[in-house]
Amino acid sequence: MANNLVPGFVKADSTNLPKIDIFMVCEFIKKSDKFNPAEVKNEKAAMSSRESYSDQAIGYVCLRRNEFNNTCTVKCKVCPEHCIRSKEYSVTLTVSEEEEKVVDVEYQDCAASSGKCINPK
Repeated sequence: MANNLVPGFVKADSTNLPKIDIFMVCEFIKKSDKFNPAEVKNEKAAMSSRESYSDQAIGYVCLRRNEFNNTCTVKCKVCPEHCIRSKEYSVTLTVSEEEEKVVDVEYQDCAASSGKCINPK
């Protein structure tokens, strides 16, 4: 996804992104078996919620809405702040806009994608 659209997706901007708040993120993290205890305590979420974090950490973003089931799929490239010069990871987020709920998060190209999400501290 090197800055070109995935077929069926549109470029994301501040006007077309789905509504996601910290409560939705926390609820997903608590219920998902994809995360370790550091995420359950929301340590990483707190670090990454600073306004300036996304300036360098988030790369290209595109999305696709599914009107049939009121979901929005967001694809992006991210690079954790602690290794900002490293290769970006591909992330796919699915949100139920009707239920205002994070349905799933899939990440590729990193240790976390094989179920080994670690705390960099």
